[in-house]
Amino acid sequence: MPLAVLVFWSLGVQFGWNLPFGIRMAQLPTPSQVGIRLADLFFGGLVRGPYSGDIWRHIWASLVRAGSGFALAAAFAVPFGILLGRSRTVTQLFEPLINIVRPIPVTAWAPLALIVIGIGDRSAIFLVFLAAFFPMLISTSAAAAQVPPRLLEAAAMLGMKPWKRLIYVVAPASVPGIFSGLRVGLGLAWALLVVGEMTGVNIGLGAMIMEGRVVSQIDLIMSGMIIIGILGFLSDRFLVLALKVISRNRPVLQEIS
Repeated sequence: MPLAVLVFWSLGVQFGWNLPFGIRMAQLPTPSQVGIRLADLFFGGLVRGPYSGDIWRHIWASLVRAGSGFALAAAFAVPFGILLGRSRTVTQLFEPLINIVRPIPVTAWAPLALIVIGIGDRSAIFLVFLAAFFPMLISTSAAAAQVPPRLLEAAAMLGMKPWKRLIYVVAPASVPGIFSGLRVGLGLAWALLVVGEMTGVNIGLGAMIMEGRVVSQIDLIMSGMIIIGILGFLSDRFLVLALKVISRNRPVLQEIS
């Protein structure tokens, strides 16, 4: 499949194909041009420019921002989602507000973040946090609400207090749903990273892509996109592996792949 995409891409640029949505492939660089740019970003000496051989610090800056925003979102969304799924009072108090705030796109939050938080890493991390938070919250809440009542009844018969039931019964039974939300949230953290790095930062993959747009270097833009895609894939695989190690491959997680 990757080879077929490369062949299609190369032929489309060569013959100037026009695709749906007004995509003009003649405007794109060839795969070899993007490959040269990628090699230059990592090793330098192939393309003149400020990013030659300097990609590692941009990757590290983006990893820190995406990872920090994702970790903060998980830390808030998972416990709050469990409460939201099991407590009628919490649902009545917060569900209307959640359903009002959730549809607001992250791009709409960016100007407000610049004004209220300011230019820098904190604005970028905040926007990544917003992108990842709601998918985790909704998935966790739905999973917690679907925990079989018999499990909770059995725990109550054994004298387990309500807060302990949340920790020792609801949370473990909700793990597949929680994990699905984590994977979606992680993907959105990377997807919205470019928006987060539009808030005045000058280091990071999103900042590099925006610079490529300003100077019309499409090969630089596409190289940044490819690197973000690879990092997103690797981080997802790491998340799957980490949960399997933590859970010791218990049967409840057999469907995770």
